[in-house]
Amino acid sequence: LSLHDALPIYQIMGWIEDFEEQTGATATWIDRKGGDLPTYYQTQLQAGSAPDIVDLQSVIWYEYADEGILMDMSSYLEEEPEIRERFTPSFFEAAGAFEGGQYMLPLYTPSSLLYYNKPLFEEVGLSGPPETLEEFETYVETLHEAGYGGFITLNFDWLYWPLFRAAGVEILNDDGTAAAFNTPEAVTVLEKLAEYTQSGAIPEVAWTGRWTEPNGAFGAGEIGMHHAHTTAIRAFSSESDWTAPDTVGIDHFPGGWSVPNYHGLGITSTTEHPDLAWEFVKIATNDKWAERLVRTLGTLSGNTAADNAVLEDEEFADENPLLARTFEVQLDPALELTGITQNADDSEIKDAVYRNMQKALFGEVSAEQALADAEQAVNSILSN
Repeated sequence: LSLHDALPIYQIMGWIEDFEEQTGATATWIDRKGGDLPTYYQTQLQAGSAPDIVDLQSVIWYEYADEGILMDMSSYLEEEPEIRERFTPSFFEAAGAFEGGQYMLPLYTPSSLLYYNKPLFEEVGLSGPPETLEEFETYVETLHEAGYGGFITLNFDWLYWPLFRAAGVEILNDDGTAAAFNTPEAVTVLEKLAEYTQSGAIPEVAWTGRWTEPNGAFGAGEIGMHHAHTTAIRAFSSESDWTAPDTVGIDHFPGGWSVPNYHGLGITSTTEHPDLAWEFVKIATNDKWAERLVRTLGTLSGNTAADNAVLEDEEFADENPLLARTFEVQLDPALELTGITQNADDSEIKDAVYRNMQKALFGEVSAEQALADAEQAVNSILSN
């Protein structure tokens, strides 16, 4: 069993205890953090000793599913449809569906939201979050004119894409065969982001940092808005003493657009124990353990009953008002997911787009040139 998480150790040991009690088999937990996990997993695959189960973040699993490395769990789900039914359909689809198969079960399911600094908003005369991209731009400019940072974002795994999707820009065309983002609307958005970055309205760390730096910058209290997924709230709260329900607002990004950054459990196709692996992933995602994960990790699980149990718990909401608000917004039917390519080359596509966009953001090339170069690179990836 290979896991890559900030999961509490008791959660992992609880899974193992229940699994061993119910099956009589033994499970071993192997931990590899961050970028170490893919390398370790590939090495073990080549050696013929890959873990039976792997916990993967975001959509790295697209590639593994396409290459036959992950097992399609569809036959198990057909035999036990109640397992599929335990999950919220949108989470279930985004976390593990690929080309007609189901390769992952949702484990925890953060999506991006808009956080805003209420005292700064009040100081500059802004009421509530922006509802449109045009309002968003006005907010950024108003905050910057008052001497504050207007906006910051997490940038990895397409997390910045709502900035473009709110302008109607898609990543790929409908059948996923070509880039669709090189449009006049995208040029306008990228030009505006470059203008904000070079003026300081958007701190450069929005595009050069990954996790700690953007969250820390917002946590310092001098930036009006932050676009980040739900697990970021604990990160930027830990950086400051000003975060509270009366100081931090939480809502949708304009248009309701949100990027999922889910973790899921998949089964390695070469496992010698597929039935046992299936039993384990069922236990790890059941109502009991899913609810405990939500309460301790501070993010939704994708298990409908577990998520609702916490959302409806008034004591939890009183003790964790900001977390409870993130759950409420993330479960709002108005929320729309974006940043999902459903392509095995997602990581290459993402890198090609972001690498070229950075050049425009920092004034090295024009927005038109950056998008044209990104389009050419993405179409080359897709054609191969």
